Amino acid sequence: MADDTGGTAAVAALRRAAYLLERGGASSYRAEAFRVAVRTLERLPAGEVEARVSAGTLTDLPGIGARTAEVAGAAARGGPVPYVEDLERQYPAAEATGDGAVLHAALRGDLHAHSEASDGSTPIQEMVLAAMDLGHEYLAITDHSPRLTVANGLSAARLSAQLDQVAALNRAIAPFRVLTGIEVDILDDGGLDQDPALLDRLDVVVASVHSKLRMDSAAMTRRMRAAVANPLVDVLGHCTGRQLTGSRKRPPSDFDAAAVFADCAAHGVAVEVNCRPDRLDPPHALLDLAVAAGCTFTVDTDAHAPGQLAWQPVGCDRAAAHGIGPDDVLDAWPLDRLLGHLDGRRSAR
Repeated sequence: MADDTGGTAAVAALRRAAYLLERGGASSYRAEAFRVAVRTLERLPAGEVEARVSAGTLTDLPGIGARTAEVAGAAARGGPVPYVEDLERQYPAAEATGDGAVLHAALRGDLHAHSEASDGSTPIQEMVLAAMDLGHEYLAITDHSPRLTVANGLSAARLSAQLDQVAALNRAIAPFRVLTGIEVDILDDGGLDQDPALLDRLDVVVASVHSKLRMDSAAMTRRMRAAVANPLVDVLGHCTGRQLTGSRKRPPSDFDAAAVFADCAAHGVAVEVNCRPDRLDPPHALLDLAVAAGCTFTVDTDAHAPGQLAWQPVGCDRAAAHGIGPDDVLDAWPLDRLLGHLDGRRSAR
């Protein structure tokens, strides 16, 4: 059997470059170029990467450009990979501080992440590999629901198929656990954008508002309170819907946060501390209200690519600044406690 040490090293370097670009918030097009190159090289027979590096023909392959060939070639030869080393310096890992570091060290997973099934960039397996590298014990895959067509939301049939896929994956990767989930749209009347019987099969249901974000305060409050009162909802996602950066920049939605958070506390629905740099939701003033209401929380990345799973330290610092500690955060709980909590909420309906 041909040795494929060079090919394995090339794929690892390409994957690392993509991860670092994602972690640093670089253009998704740059990261995707490396993800495409990974897929191309993984399909090659053993020994072909090294042969093409020697012959200088890597760029003859589809999806391999000058930069990805440079990275793959340097790694395959067994030497340093300057481009990846530069990315390591340019995009260092975020680090929580003080009580935020204590919370971050206690985290065991992430309850809001997307795969290529909706608007994420990679298959579930790539998200899982990144979660394992971060030391997570579990990861919830929460792709979008069908009404969010711009994000290729999952129909009932596609979500059912994903449940089968996750079950097979879990058999192969135990004791790590992929939790089944969804980020379900909160409809205008507070209903949920998916079949209730299917939602009831999921481990985690994150409910979020993605449309009509400028709805008047009274209507938005009714909408969110109705969703929170639904026993199928486990987490209220990025509650204000604000966007802090980029072309989609927008202010937070207007609603009676004290009333919504009081309902979250009463119904056992966790409030998400969203770690995305373009969201950082809820704002600090609303986090104060959620703490005062007695809410539980999640610290979630809302990752759409593997590197984005490394954004949790930012959310940990924000949460800790309000006295939120590990016992208040669902994804700091051991898997058995988390699943017992989630299952208990369903059985208490």
